[in-house]
This record gives sequence, C-alpha cells and structure tokens, in this order.
Amino acid sequence: MFLARRPSPLAIDRFLRQSHDLPTSYEPVGLVKEACPDRRVDEEVVAIGHGREDFKRARAALMTWKQCDIGWLQVFPQRTPVAVGTIVAVLIRHLGFWSLNGCRVVYDVGGPSDTRFGYAHGTLVNHAEAGEEIFEVFIDGETGNVMYRIRAASWARSPLAWLGQPVVRLLQAQFRRDSVEAMRRAVRLRN
Repeated sequence: MFLARRPSPLAIDRFLRQSHDLPTSYEPVGLVKEACPDRRVDEEVVAIGHGREDFKRARAALMTWKQCDIGWLQVFPQRTPVAVGTIVAVLIRHLGFWSLNGCRVVYDVGGPSDTRFGYAHGTLVNHAEAGEEIFEVFIDGETGNVMYRIRAASWARSPLAWLGQPVVRLLQAQFRRDSVEAMRRAVRLRN
C-alpha cells in the first residue's frame, strides 16, 4: 500500500488486523533457505562482534527487531515478539511517500543452538513486493566472530514497484547496509 503521508497509528492498527489471515504472496515458503536458481538472491554476511556475550546481545537484538531500527523503516507493532506466525507491518518512507507492507514470520533458522539464531519473514499479499528474507546471527566456529546474515529473494508485485525496480533495488541494498549498522550498534550497547 503506497501512501502520500505517514499513516496514523489507527490506520496501522487496522492494516495489521486486516493482515492477520492473509496468505503469503509467494511460494514455496522456505525459498531462501537453499539456492534458488530461478530467483535473484541478495545476501550480506558480516562480522558485528566477537564471542558469546556479543552473540547474546545480537540474538536479543534480532528478537526485538533491532535490525530494522534504521530511521526510514519501522516495524509495527513495535517490539513485537519474534515467533512463527507473528504478523508485522513494515512502514517505509522513500522518495517523499510512504508504503505499508504486511509480513509474517514464517520459520526459525538455526534450531536450538547456543551459537546460531534467526528467523525468516515472508511477504503477504498486501506487500508491494513478493519474497522472503532471513535474519540470522551465529558464531563463526573458526574465528569466534559474531556474524550477521541477511539473505533475501524478492520481486515486484505492485505496478509501482515494478516500474520503480531500479530504485527498489537501491533501497534494498541501503536496507542491508543500514541493518548491518543497526545490529553493530545493538551489539556495542552494554547493559
């Protein structure tokens, strides 16, 4: 949904309620877990810290959507718990207008491990794009570095997103860079 101005909290709540039972806008769920030769996959894997304490902070950051704490993008409800089935609205300000997009947490990544944590969210049919994105943190077994991984496959669904594909690709790359910095900030914070 593209908007000329920022939606009110009531409009965002209504959007979330309407999103609750919507299906994902793509198939199959899990498409970015493996190589997907028929789709362009973007991936960023960077060190954001070192050791178990930084991993704990990185895990806590992902659990509270800190990777989206980047100024021009917000997740609603704010600080909603991460669990399979959770519905979120992603509000984005770009090029002088706003978009509101529905996503669902579709699966966990990493399993019950004390060195790997993550999840994937998939787009709903009220999202301008279709696709899936993984957010994951893990400890590199060789270096002890805490790594942050974003892996995504997406394609335009709305006519405006299709027409603006070069700009959409630039915004996606900017999101990956800003998300990395948000995670680095979250890991540096000391309690």
